[in-house]
Amino acid sequence: MRDRNEALNKVMKEVGKVIVGKDEVIEKVLMALLAKGHVLMEDIPGVGKTSLALAFSKVMELDCQRVQFTPDVLPSDIVGFSILNSENEFVYKPGVVLCNLFLADEINRTSSKTQSALLEVMEEGTVTVDGNTYPLPEPFFVMATQNPITSIGTQFLPESQLDRFMIKLSMGYPSLEQEIKMLQNRHNSNPLDFVQPLLSAEQVVAMQQEVADIYVQDAIYKYIVYLSDATRKHEELQLGLSPRGTLALVAMAKACAYMNGRDYVIPEDVQNVFVDVASHRVVLEQKAKMSHRKEEEVLQQILKQVARPQIKRDEDAC
Repeated sequence: MRDRNEALNKVMKEVGKVIVGKDEVIEKVLMALLAKGHVLMEDIPGVGKTSLALAFSKVMELDCQRVQFTPDVLPSDIVGFSILNSENEFVYKPGVVLCNLFLADEINRTSSKTQSALLEVMEEGTVTVDGNTYPLPEPFFVMATQNPITSIGTQFLPESQLDRFMIKLSMGYPSLEQEIKMLQNRHNSNPLDFVQPLLSAEQVVAMQQEVADIYVQDAIYKYIVYLSDATRKHEELQLGLSPRGTLALVAMAKACAYMNGRDYVIPEDVQNVFVDVASHRVVLEQKAKMSHRKEEEVLQQILKQVARPQIKRDEDAC
């Protein structure tokens, strides 16, 4: 476990050479990848979302594909299609989604039909074209971005599709010091050119299995369910956390424990990822929206209200 923890710290430092001052975002993306989830980055253009994805693909030697979503992107562009060859046989031509890391840039600018095609692949882990099913390579990870500011030419994801993303993150603007360092780092070169591979795709898959095997006590399961139930009963929320969201919270808590060198989950792991898992799954009541309340504020309030379980934190806990 210690060797794995050191390897992951090196991965974060290597990615941190490209994305300056966003260590928490890098850590959460890595957690989602290890938990076999997908990430929705809701952010303004130009803050480094594409560079983040490319940095991870280089550090982990992952095959990366990127699509700039526009209204004319078709489902077949994503999942592929069959064509008739010279021998009158249909041959499958793979779409761009058959890779390890797929960057869906501005997913809210394409049609709902194309969105659904991608989200179905994310859920099933396979591509089906003309009745034939093709497995995706392992690991498979989607990072999708959407611009929260402008609504011109956009088709926002409905709640049922947002639920397919394990977490939602926002990078935001860098601080003044971070932006100065970014300019210095890119004075006459691109930091991406100097990123070193540290893990193989096979090692990432092995780590994903180790994360899945992380031990969770019954008290932690109850704590997670109580948090989910609190979102469903909160007076400021008209839509609470779904059962899929509860499962995502367990998976992310396991990944958080793994990243911190433990083979069991503690309440702090759940608290660390709760807002990231739940913020895009809950919907505010109209009165709360009019009061300019944010989903994150309500979720932080729920964290304070739900009692945290007292558990063992030594080896006996396992």
